Amino acid sequence: MKKAALHNLGCKVNAYETEAMEQMLIEDGYTIVPFTEEADVYVINTCSVTNIADKKSRQMIHRAKRKNPNAIVIGAGCYIQTATIAGVSPEELSCDIVIGNNQKHRLIPELHQFIQDHRMDVALFDINDGVCDYEELTLFSPKEHTRAFVKIQDGCNQFCSYCIIPFARGRVRSRKPESIMEEVRNLAKNGYKEIVLTGIHLTSYGIPGEIELIDIVEMIDEVEEIERIRLSSLEPQVCTEEFCQRIAKVKKICPHFHLSLQSGCDATLKRMNRKYSALAYKEGCQRLRKVFDHPAITTDVIVGFPQESEEEFALCKSFLEDIRFYEMHVFKYSRRHGTKAASMEGQISESKKTKRSEELIALGKEMSREYREYFLGKQVSVLVEEQMEIDGVTYWTGFTKEYIRVAISSEKNLANQIVVGELKEFVTDEVIGMDSLQLS
Repeated sequence: MKKAALHNLGCKVNAYETEAMEQMLIEDGYTIVPFTEEADVYVINTCSVTNIADKKSRQMIHRAKRKNPNAIVIGAGCYIQTATIAGVSPEELSCDIVIGNNQKHRLIPELHQFIQDHRMDVALFDINDGVCDYEELTLFSPKEHTRAFVKIQDGCNQFCSYCIIPFARGRVRSRKPESIMEEVRNLAKNGYKEIVLTGIHLTSYGIPGEIELIDIVEMIDEVEEIERIRLSSLEPQVCTEEFCQRIAKVKKICPHFHLSLQSGCDATLKRMNRKYSALAYKEGCQRLRKVFDHPAITTDVIVGFPQESEEEFALCKSFLEDIRFYEMHVFKYSRRHGTKAASMEGQISESKKTKRSEELIALGKEMSREYREYFLGKQVSVLVEEQMEIDGVTYWTGFTKEYIRVAISSEKNLANQIVVGELKEFVTDEVIGMDSLQLS
């Protein structure tokens, strides 16, 4: 029996691609085992978003080699792409096979070639090739049993000064609508009720003058078995008047929008090479709140970016307080070799970054509680995912359209069902209990 183990690092796009590679291995006759067990083949889908991610990627590759020195170790993804371009050899990476981005569909042929003649071919793609085709990967049965992530876009043209991803993923490429819809319909037939559209820079999806992100959303809305559509991370520029008006008419859309911010200070945004102002961001949020009743708006914030003064940080914090987010993911700026920001003067000390981070995390918790409290006493629909024990009590748990986790006490099997009921009280700081329910 051939055994394979996979480990994923990084974003939802990486997770999607890892599951696609797992599916390829199963179709090739492999049995999938946990990464902690001995396997014949190990696949590590790496991340390169920070130096720490690079380090974790190397650690997982070495861990696989130690677990079974005779195994075939395959390094894939962003760290592999950037390290190999920088001149690091497969031997130095401790990999038998290296597969960069846009080449993961070659996993099985590369594996067969290595087994046959023990000769490795480095499979990378030219990140400077603006006409590179979208890599077709498809999932029929993701590991999550209620929602399915569907990758529709790859690459990024933004070149934010702190980010290595355009160098790891290449230029923007969009998936063909017919391929997206085929996957969505197959997922619907397999019982998935929620589709989450994802990509490296999802906002860039489309062909100018032909098709845009909102067109795909409207097409999925027509698939009868799908009951929810959710969007992963978006850029604030997407929130035009037309986009907001059209998406508000999509019956199945989840009013949960993750709009990347990074800073609420214009001077900092300019150094980051972000292509909007704080005011433009705020106007996008206002448009969403105009067409949706209390939508969940979440964001990312970087603290301690080079040259961020106390005044700039105060401006950012004040902006966050003004917007009132449902959730904020706060990151301390991490110097990433190969980016413009890494060589900027005025690097901030770790102690200052930690202090600022702690302030924003506390603010985020306050705003998140405030947002959840709004729904107490209100009727909501919940897509139930799994059973969970909380303080010794077993609940069925799932999420509202706004992505609020809800706990339901029931002896019935509610998995993958949408239930409607009233939110009564907090079970934990981040989970609200539903008192009564009915199946929708």
